[in-house]
Amino acid sequence: MWTQGQWAALAVLSIILLLSKEADPIEVPLDLKQPPTIVKQSLKNYIVAPGDSIIIECEAKGNPVPTFQWRRNGKFFNVGKDPWVTMRTRSGTLEIIKSGKPEDYEGEYQCFASNDYGTAISNKILLRVSKSPLWPKEVLDPVVVREGASLVLPCNPPPGLPPPLTFWTDSSMMPLEKSTRVSMGLNGDLFFSNVLAIDATTDYSCNARFGFTIQQKNPYNLRVQTTRNVAETQPKLLSPKGLSSSKMVLRGEELLLECIAAGVPTPTINWFKRGGDLPKQKVKFGNYNKTLHILNVSEEDSGSYTCMASNKMGSLRHSVDVQVKAAPFWLDKPTNLVLAPDENGRLVCRANGNPKPTIQWQMNGGPIDGLPNQQVEGDTIMFHSVQIGGSAVYQCNASNEHGYLLANAFVNILDMVPRMLGPKNQLIKVIENNRTFLDCPYFGSPFPVLRWFKNGHGSGLDGGQYKVYHNGTLEITHARPEDQGTYTCVAGNILGKSENKVMLEVKEPTRIVRAPEHVTGPSGSTARFDCRVKHDPSLPITITWLKDDKPLSFGWLGRLKKNDESMTIHNINPEDSGTYTCTSKTEIDEDSASARLTVTMDDNSSASNRSASAGRPDPPQDLELSDPLARSVRLTWVPGNENNSPVTHFLVQFEEDRWEPGKWQNLSLHDGNLNSVNLQLSPFVNYQFRVIATNAVGQSQPSLPSSRYQTSGAPPDVVPSGLKGWGSKKNNMEITWQPLLNTERNGPNMRYVLWWRMENTDEEWKNISTTKTKHTIHNIDTYVPYEIKIQAANDFGLSPASNVVIGYSGEDKPSAAPTNLRVSKINSTKVNVHWVPVDPSNVNGEFKEYKLYYWREASLIKGLKVNRTKLHKGFYTTAEHPSGILTELYPYSKYKTYMVVANREFEGPQSNHVEFETKEGEPGAPKYFKIQKHTDVVHLKWDKPLEPNGVLIGYTLQYHTVNGTQEGERMVQSFPPNVTEYIMNLPHRFTRYKFYLAARTQVGAGEVYVMESPLFTNEGTPDTDSTVVAVNFTDALMFETPPPPLSTVPVPEILTPEPATPAPTTAAPPKPTTTTTTTTTTTTTTAASTTVASVRPVSPKTVDWKLLAPNVKIWNVTVEVNSDHANVSWKHNFSVDSSVFVIEYTPENKSQTHLPRAEGNAIMKSFQVNRGPPIKLSGLLDGVKYRLRVYSHEHHSISSDYVTFETAYKESEDIATQGWFIGLMCAVALLVLILLIVCFIKRSRGGKYKVSEKKDLPLDAVEHKDQDGSFDYHSDEDNKPLQGSQTSLDGNVKESDDSLVDYGEGGDGQFNEDGSFIGQYTVKKDKEETEGNESSEATSPVNAIYSLA
Repeated sequence: MWTQGQWAALAVLSIILLLSKEADPIEVPLDLKQPPTIVKQSLKNYIVAPGDSIIIECEAKGNPVPTFQWRRNGKFFNVGKDPWVTMRTRSGTLEIIKSGKPEDYEGEYQCFASNDYGTAISNKILLRVSKSPLWPKEVLDPVVVREGASLVLPCNPPPGLPPPLTFWTDSSMMPLEKSTRVSMGLNGDLFFSNVLAIDATTDYSCNARFGFTIQQKNPYNLRVQTTRNVAETQPKLLSPKGLSSSKMVLRGEELLLECIAAGVPTPTINWFKRGGDLPKQKVKFGNYNKTLHILNVSEEDSGSYTCMASNKMGSLRHSVDVQVKAAPFWLDKPTNLVLAPDENGRLVCRANGNPKPTIQWQMNGGPIDGLPNQQVEGDTIMFHSVQIGGSAVYQCNASNEHGYLLANAFVNILDMVPRMLGPKNQLIKVIENNRTFLDCPYFGSPFPVLRWFKNGHGSGLDGGQYKVYHNGTLEITHARPEDQGTYTCVAGNILGKSENKVMLEVKEPTRIVRAPEHVTGPSGSTARFDCRVKHDPSLPITITWLKDDKPLSFGWLGRLKKNDESMTIHNINPEDSGTYTCTSKTEIDEDSASARLTVTMDDNSSASNRSASAGRPDPPQDLELSDPLARSVRLTWVPGNENNSPVTHFLVQFEEDRWEPGKWQNLSLHDGNLNSVNLQLSPFVNYQFRVIATNAVGQSQPSLPSSRYQTSGAPPDVVPSGLKGWGSKKNNMEITWQPLLNTERNGPNMRYVLWWRMENTDEEWKNISTTKTKHTIHNIDTYVPYEIKIQAANDFGLSPASNVVIGYSGEDKPSAAPTNLRVSKINSTKVNVHWVPVDPSNVNGEFKEYKLYYWREASLIKGLKVNRTKLHKGFYTTAEHPSGILTELYPYSKYKTYMVVANREFEGPQSNHVEFETKEGEPGAPKYFKIQKHTDVVHLKWDKPLEPNGVLIGYTLQYHTVNGTQEGERMVQSFPPNVTEYIMNLPHRFTRYKFYLAARTQVGAGEVYVMESPLFTNEGTPDTDSTVVAVNFTDALMFETPPPPLSTVPVPEILTPEPATPAPTTAAPPKPTTTTTTTTTTTTTTAASTTVASVRPVSPKTVDWKLLAPNVKIWNVTVEVNSDHANVSWKHNFSVDSSVFVIEYTPENKSQTHLPRAEGNAIMKSFQVNRGPPIKLSGLLDGVKYRLRVYSHEHHSISSDYVTFETAYKESEDIATQGWFIGLMCAVALLVLILLIVCFIKRSRGGKYKVSEKKDLPLDAVEHKDQDGSFDYHSDEDNKPLQGSQTSLDGNVKESDDSLVDYGEGGDGQFNEDGSFIGQYTVKKDKEETEGNESSEATSPVNAIYSLA
């Protein structure tokens, strides 16, 4: 027993502990008077389906029992006056039955639970009815695209509540196969990095899932214009656009970044984070590396993320600036506080967020009264000398722009002696060495002090293996036998004390000391499994045996026998094979062990000496159908041989001959111990079945099919899904839905009955019956909601009607513009934008965003040219006074801007135009920084920055000496803006300096350009032609470096020497002499430009740029080889202004005799490339192996690895086998044949007389009329052509003198009886007669050929 002095000390200790006691979670017994506490409430965002009853939960406890009130949209909600709303008894939960319209009850609800001691309030519950709007009907023209081009098919699903889940299928609902080339974006659009001809073999339809409803958009038909050769292209970003973007994500949410690129070949995507590595434990990549996914985002995940799209043609980067904000989260949540009269205490409410949340206190749901004994100090309320009757409930609200937190905490003023809340004299049994907890819940006011004692004496237990928790629980780390006994917990305060006892018994653990072992035996033998158990003798034990996790039964007459230490199976057979488990269990612990039995088949006399191996089961046999019903039938089969491995399950498959004949589909799966099952079937299907058995080895072959079973027809019992409506034009609405599956038709003549009417009107439902899955309503108003429902029908009847969904007609251009566009808070790179919003009725569609267009009109620096490209930024806000921030502006520039409002399809008219000027900023780096070094001076030159970002007021140059790792004192020089060079004397010719140059405006110094002067000699970089630059010691060297893309330290580049201005202390140097040396494997050629005094060449020392920019590299050199040329590609991460490369290649086949001498000598060739890959390498020899590399023109040490390739042999072509040669020869032969025929005909016609006789005649009387009508006679020898000739000397073609037509009297030639010509010399007929005769003669084939001749 405690003495009076001990109680006094206890009272003092209690007072000290409670004077400034922070609120701990205290459970006040419910039989004591206390304020209300909210114990259950609905979510802040409560979305209910249109057809469901609405239940808004609000449960609270307290003494007296609380009463409940509700506020709706900030006003008192009278539940009793609404016939559709009821409140549960002794509860604040509201029930709104289905008969009421759910939309009428949308709003913000808050529950108030009150009794005599205070009022607790719930969160504000935003009730909304889920919406599944119909997809707008639209007529989609075929999409025509060129092969190899990129393509984006927009989805644009109708907005729903909650937002829909989108996916792409074809029109028959078969999912589209995604790949690195074809993928769906985060916004639901379908992206083709490059289009192939095979893409036109299917159509593309976007689907939106709204809860249990799926709506399908009209499919896109794709037409691909194929080309012979698809051009390879560099990557181009499809999503997101541009080179940079920003994204805000809340703490605890998930971050999704996307990067989809076009190009041929298909680009690959890689992700990086600036300034660190990606969080490997949190980051996940999806969509073929196109999406980056980070779960449970925290502040350290903010930063700049970069995606790089690359193929062999080049690469492209996009940076996303991720900002992590945070809704309020608890640091110290206020909890209930129980105080005794005259005690002090406090409630603390600490929360954090980004932005920092504001803390507001309330008391009993209203403002805090100015009570004298309480003081509010920010996030803390202090209570001093509280009194009975001061109980209340306090609310803490922590809020920022991203959300709020609300916590109730009561302060209950009680004066109560300690009391025990748990059962009296409890007995606890534990296993030795286990962690043990002895509970002792208690309560009192003032808050009691609790101590534990063992066996009624000794000091309090706390420390060592004992630990006392504030709720009264005693922990024993490892219970030992000596820890058995009676434990007493005593709670006391200044009003008294109370105690309770707990008896602890420590028991030995249950263990299987001889476990069963695996047994393999022949069929007919005996198998035995041991199971010897050791346990605490004071605890009764139960031993059970299981086979394959199912209990075994034992009997006097059975084959299975057991005793306390074993189980025996007599006359084992293959069905006994399996896993046997022995389980020993007491009331507080258990132990188990397993072993496997394998039964082998007896194979003559050696069966007992070996075990058979397990195999797949044999197929089931003898399938039979019985018990036929309308939608079910019983299937029975005989199992096949298990082959030493028990069958675990049977798979039943079916095939039907109406919709997909010959295709076997899975129907149901059944346990391996069954051979007769009742199958549930669909109506109007002609089934046949087969069964497949499965064991641990694998599946059997399918059984033979059963006989067919035809189910009877019935009305459809499935409602068509995916019903949706959306306008494709401003005056129509397209309604689409998903067709039923073949097995869901339930009967012949499947069709759909579609119903629609305008929402919130009393007009009659209109309907149409169709076999299609789309219907378009024309000539309706713009953006009007319609109620839509659908049924399926067949010859047996109608299905149930679907839920009513809301669809919208098409959108039109917004008819109004934002007004009063203005700007504020202008600084150098950003500005705040404000405007008056557009009335929602003028949006003429679903509001998408306010789009701000802006462009840089001019720079405020005179003469500086700027890019006037028009940019835009979207703001999604429905605030009454909207505003936004426009960032990433150029300093010291003049901008113009205007705004439009946009719906899903169109943009509205422009707002007023606004001009503003950004303020000055820090300048960029100087355009260049050159070092010209002489023997005793350094000449520095630079140029003003490309973007001064303000009025330059000068330059600051800092420099110090560099000696290895040691740096000298830094010196500073300032220059006015018109000075861009500086000459500095060198104390020693080998002194090295490091220079830091920055331009200045009124705002401050800008980006620093760092340069380090090289030593005078032994430094340089070979040029691209593998030449060595050598100069005299008195020559001047020029070092020039462009702004580095990847390093803050520029790297000097040694250029060809130029005449330089001499330093004041030196004489003018002679004109430099350049000696160029080209080296091959066998010969060396040296050429000098001039003959001057002898010059000693020096060995150049290469500056290793890799040491300064280790991340810059060239890799993945690929060569596509032909017989005389090759296409070379490579990858690199140089910036655009530093991407000049050199391709170097050398033939390796030096011994091949067909090589020219130059190639045989393996001269190394190289040429400079001023653009990115691929590059065509021409002039190669066929059948030659080459060695090639690519290196940087500016920094030769950055080089790719060598690659080797061999050109193809060009086989010699036989001209006799060429098509053009054969065709030419055929044409020549045909012409020769025609000439021979003509000659033959002419010879035949001229052979009617003797040519010799004709030649002997001196004159040939020919009718030649001069102009006066007289005749002229000429000698035949003077003017007739030689025999066989057809053309005169003047080029005129003449008929043969031997022609039968030209000679003879009259029109008819006179012949003798033998056919000889009578008159050899006669006057020639007139031309008309001759032509007439020729015309008549042409009727014969011979004459036709002659006439052609």
